[in-house]
Amino acid sequence: MNTIIEINNILVSSEIVSEYFACDYEKCKGICCIVGDSGAPLKESECEDLEKNYSAYKNYLTDDERKIISKKGFFEIDQDGDIVTPLMGKSQECVYTHIDKKGNCFCGIELSYLANKSKFHKPISCSLYPIRVSNLSNGYTALNLHRWDLCKDAYIKGRKDNIRVYEFLKKPLIKTYGQEFWDALDAAAKVVNV
Repeated sequence: MNTIIEINNILVSSEIVSEYFACDYEKCKGICCIVGDSGAPLKESECEDLEKNYSAYKNYLTDDERKIISKKGFFEIDQDGDIVTPLMGKSQECVYTHIDKKGNCFCGIELSYLANKSKFHKPISCSLYPIRVSNLSNGYTALNLHRWDLCKDAYIKGRKDNIRVYEFLKKPLIKTYGQEFWDALDAAAKVVNV
């Protein structure tokens, strides 16, 4: 049964602490950056980060991707009115993807960050996946588990390796919400998973 864990003004679905998950990149090859209804959700502040760090990551993008950014900008508004990363025309591929010669998909922004060329890592919605963040009208934030058939191998690997969603996402959760939040979530997990 799915319950809600409340930590300060953050409502967390108990599935985040009870479900198993660990990306299995060997099987998926980063397909989540290539397939989807719209781009990755962005915070308003990230739109500025994308533009400010463009010179650092643009060389990880193709000419076609740079043309799309030149035409559409660093973000777009999707059919739900959300700010998201642009997609490549009719393709569902995120404009910030970098596909290597073996067909593996990476984030061009993240590759730049890992090479110490950029201060911007990548959109937090990408770092927190499969958690989806919603800002509620009452000022609260909701964290829910997003289930996508593309990630079925990640659920299998998480169970096999005994890694829960929140454990897999420890670093981005701490980066986004702080150590105190993660410690409280970890304590709640020990109660939920008895």
